Amino acid sequence: MGSRAISWERDDSPLWQIAGVLLRPLHLALAFPSVLYVTAMAIFLFRPPDLFSFYADRIAFCVLVFFVGLRTMALREEIPFFAGLSVPMLGLATLAIFRALREPFDAQVWSIIASKFIVPFSLFHIAVLVFRGAQQRRHFEIFVVFALAYLVFVALAFLLEARSLIWPRFILDESLGFHPDRARGPFLQAVANGLSLNLLGILAFALPRTYRKVVWVLWAVLPLAILATMTRAVWISFALSTLALGFLFAERRLQAVCILLLVGALLAGLAVGFSNHSLKKALWDRTEEHGPVQARLAVYKGAWAMVQERPFTGWPAAHMYAELGRRMEGYHLRTFYVHNTYLALLIEFGAPGLALYGILFFNLFRLSRRGEPGECGSISALRRVWPVLLCVYLFNALFVDMAYQFVIGLLFTIAGMLCAAEKSAE
Repeated sequence: MGSRAISWERDDSPLWQIAGVLLRPLHLALAFPSVLYVTAMAIFLFRPPDLFSFYADRIAFCVLVFFVGLRTMALREEIPFFAGLSVPMLGLATLAIFRALREPFDAQVWSIIASKFIVPFSLFHIAVLVFRGAQQRRHFEIFVVFALAYLVFVALAFLLEARSLIWPRFILDESLGFHPDRARGPFLQAVANGLSLNLLGILAFALPRTYRKVVWVLWAVLPLAILATMTRAVWISFALSTLALGFLFAERRLQAVCILLLVGALLAGLAVGFSNHSLKKALWDRTEEHGPVQARLAVYKGAWAMVQERPFTGWPAAHMYAELGRRMEGYHLRTFYVHNTYLALLIEFGAPGLALYGILFFNLFRLSRRGEPGECGSISALRRVWPVLLCVYLFNALFVDMAYQFVIGLLFTIAGMLCAAEKSAE
């Protein structure tokens, strides 16, 4: 009895066409992991808290880890490990996980742990694997420009009271997040928005000259976007980082641009202050406001008393903020947070947690050391601005507990790119 031979050669049969369509996303994800990475970062940027897509960022993160892991196994690449960075990051994540396991399950606690420790730890090592070539770095550069343009546009729309232009609409929902009266962007928090504008502006400044005209336009209006955040810490860090960029890039033209930007920001603030615009009252009220400062000092005082009681073990996750609220009698705040990353680490993990954090950032600063001779221009420029990025981040960490997934992920993505360049040079 004859039998028909089975041919595995490609043909135009419907079965092969269907298989090709189904496998096409897999092929694209494995062939362009950098596109998948920046897509995940975009989802982190637009993560809408308390909405129907609450878990969108977690899904994006798991998809990214899966495909990059699959690609790493297919190419038989080694999982990157940098003792000075990987060990303290792993130590902080381990402390946070064990601390949470001792308490009843709380989805919010685990979400914060993921945002502060697990996701940045993973993104750092994934970035080492993904951003090893010029094409992959170009995808990230395009993302930086588009993200900066979007955040600037939303901040200016808020400043000009063009609320109909702000998207997504949940940004205007006063029942979500904090600071509904400021330009808070999709983060729903003005400090996180201002810090992102500052960091993305510095990164765009360091990009190759391919996007220089677009970057100049964005930098021309960036001071107004920073002003719209109505956050004094953001104003100070932006002014200092702009001066630092002028000194780092010794070209007279760039120094002149940085000085003009600062002068322009000052003039814009004065113009608003002496106008009849409704923003005038908000700006003057914000600069003269003392209530939040006093409340924050009271928080610091209560938090430091908690640290002194448990300097090495920290406080349980389920009781930490309740205890802080109990010590702040007379203050009727919606929620009680430490508003200081370093105090928060001491309360959560004690001195060992702050020590690990210090070791981590000490080694992060070391990434700014001059690379190998002939290092590509984009990596060399990133090394030059890297200390400025870290200082801006650490300065703002004095006034907020850094739990913003996009901000931390952005910082550790750059760290991964710098480590990837070192790895390729070996």
